[in-house]
Amino acid sequence: MKNNIDMFLLNNADNIKNKLVIVGMSGGVDSSVAAWILKQSGCKVVGLFMRNWEDNESSNCTYKDDLIDAASVADKIGIDFEYINFSKEYKDKVFSIFLEEYSLGRTPNPDILCNSEIKFRVFLDYCLQLGAQYIATGHYARIRKMGYKYHLLKAIDLKKDQSYFLYRLNQEQLSRSIFPLGEMEKTKVREIAKKIGLHNFNKKDSTGICFIGEKLFSTFLEKFIPTRKGDILTIDGKKIGTHKGVHFYTLGQRKGLGIGGIKNYTSLHNFDAGAWYVARKDLKNNIIYVVRGREHQLLNSSRLQAANVHWIDESMPAIKNITYHAKTRYRQTDSECKLLNLNNDELEMVFTEKQWAITPGQSVVIYDDNICMGGGIIY
Repeated sequence: MKNNIDMFLLNNADNIKNKLVIVGMSGGVDSSVAAWILKQSGCKVVGLFMRNWEDNESSNCTYKDDLIDAASVADKIGIDFEYINFSKEYKDKVFSIFLEEYSLGRTPNPDILCNSEIKFRVFLDYCLQLGAQYIATGHYARIRKMGYKYHLLKAIDLKKDQSYFLYRLNQEQLSRSIFPLGEMEKTKVREIAKKIGLHNFNKKDSTGICFIGEKLFSTFLEKFIPTRKGDILTIDGKKIGTHKGVHFYTLGQRKGLGIGGIKNYTSLHNFDAGAWYVARKDLKNNIIYVVRGREHQLLNSSRLQAANVHWIDESMPAIKNITYHAKTRYRQTDSECKLLNLNNDELEMVFTEKQWAITPGQSVVIYDDNICMGGGIIY
């Protein structure tokens, strides 16, 4: 365990000993071990649990159980613990945008918004007002100061790397943030938690959108966006089903279309055999177009455009004769690409290999080796 702490200290440019660091504690094993590492490193550590959602009728959030877990860990490792409710800020800065994007037929990523607007803005500002020099989280990523700039790097554990969700952080936010787990493998984190006696050492990682919990996504969305029945058409215009509203579906979606049982259509129309996928959405006419087979040409593209572009080091990268890597989904390997056009707010890029189901509203995140450069919202 000592080697992991030494590595963490070695790779932090600033001396954090005796500094007040407030850790965002979720009740999970990652933020728990992050708090313990900081305590062992000589920081004055305070754990803070953020409640970001309180409409219990519309979600299955388990915040009460998570709060108890976080408080129990804080007591076990011997740090002060506080609770704060940011539900109003979350609804104003994250959930309202989430609903607006879906109502426009796009597919947003609320985790990215939550990081840039809540965890590293509202939470950071609150902690600085309390006198903290830094905040820390259990994210799997690394921060390095190189010259006058702070860089966001991928985590050592590439399977858990979360830099994709952090690409909208700025220089000020990075300068005040610490990611103690960036140098560690997830298995080692659980090992440490078990060894020091944390009861949540084997707690399941949280998945999905926090305010939806385990509920079906479409069922949750229906509480806020009205259904509007429309046609499901093939690309050649044949009606093969109905849907409950374009905004309830995303490009590349296979499940939940209700058209899996159509027989003989493949052979009659010379499509590749396989499941049906959403390939296009016509918001104006409330029509969903589907294709059969994951490899269909309409689901694979080598180009994209993005807006609302953000560069972490505050300067646009070079575009001529430079090869970068990027991904348009979190659970995706980086793909070789080149930037074609850039301005202050938009970019265009081309991938060496075609990408599957590039989806408006999602983020494209760009890397130069292990350095996360930034990205934008696909349109």
